[in-house]
Amino acid sequence: MSKAGGKHPVAVEDYVKAVYAHTEWQPAPITSSVLAMRLGLAASSVTEMVKKLCAQGLVSHEPYGAITLTPDGATLALRMLRRHRLIETWLVREFGYSWDEVHDEAEVLEHALSERMLDAIDERLGHPRRDPHGDLIPSRDGTVDRPRAVLLREVAAGERVRVVRISDRDPGLLRQLETEGVTIDGTLTVGSVHPFECVVDGGDAPIALAADALSSIWVSSGGHGA
Repeated sequence: MSKAGGKHPVAVEDYVKAVYAHTEWQPAPITSSVLAMRLGLAASSVTEMVKKLCAQGLVSHEPYGAITLTPDGATLALRMLRRHRLIETWLVREFGYSWDEVHDEAEVLEHALSERMLDAIDERLGHPRRDPHGDLIPSRDGTVDRPRAVLLREVAAGERVRVVRISDRDPGLLRQLETEGVTIDGTLTVGSVHPFECVVDGGDAPIALAADALSSIWVSSGGHGA
């Protein structure tokens, strides 16, 4: 991946990262209104910024249509996701942060660290492929090896699955799931789906999971890697 430190304003980096992340684990395209919700900004502000990103050749967008990254936009987005996720992993492993605390810290640090520092972190951590939430860490050249995975809400009763990714958008949910023993690479056996109950491997009693959890956990079938 090319060095782009200081080349783009922070807002530009945040926008392309958000566009990429929206479609990373599901196929629905992102619109200006959805992007505004993800970033917590007014729709008018997002519309103006999207026009600027189009002019810079980072996104493509038709009025009222989906926003898609150009090859240059995707390169920048992957660079920023690599930074964000390496930093999250570093904070958990080296500084004792919990997985529900790292997102906001990484949002700040990802724009500040030099490429040399980032490469040193990557080396020290042993070139991790996933962050604490199971999100994939792109390689230095932008390669991403994504496993086959589905949302937990799509799993049928009786199936045994392995947790491969949990969205970090709700820190409260992360804390709740950790308390219940639902962790990355842990396995679950689904008992029923209405209401949804499952048994965590190593646990005795089934646990009930609400709709927000079912829409935040990605799993692979069979309780092993895809």
